Amino acid sequence: MKSKLLHEDEGQRTFVAVLETGDEIVASLNALAREQSLSAAQITAIGALSDAVVSYFDWETKKYLEIPIAEQVEVASLNGDIGLDEAGKPALHIHLVLGKRDCSAIAGHLARGHVRPTLEVIITESPIHLQRRKDPETGLNLIRL
Repeated sequence: MKSKLLHEDEGQRTFVAVLETGDEIVASLNALAREQSLSAAQITAIGALSDAVVSYFDWETKKYLEIPIAEQVEVASLNGDIGLDEAGKPALHIHLVLGKRDCSAIAGHLARGHVRPTLEVIITESPIHLQRRKDPETGLNLIRL
């Protein structure tokens, strides 16, 4: 992964990150978030993956169900955010829509995915921090304003 700061003004920063074949998305973006001390940011991206694991939050069990995708897919849309977890460390929350060869789509929470050939990511950090706190009902770390 290569990244660059594109713009910085009054606490707002915009980065571009270009992931290459074999890069794992979550690990790469977590590394960038830690390196740049990102604490309140929005993420968007497009590209393609060789494989992925998408998950779905099951309300009844309060657990994520993982759905492996073992084929080349297009990243039609990737949106997410970076906030701070309860320990004050950057925490990613990413959803995406993947397009298959037959043009059907798969959508959900990104657990992991490997890039092939590229993923172009824009990260815009806000000067206001987003704090995540454990929600007692779901067990999820949700943004609390």
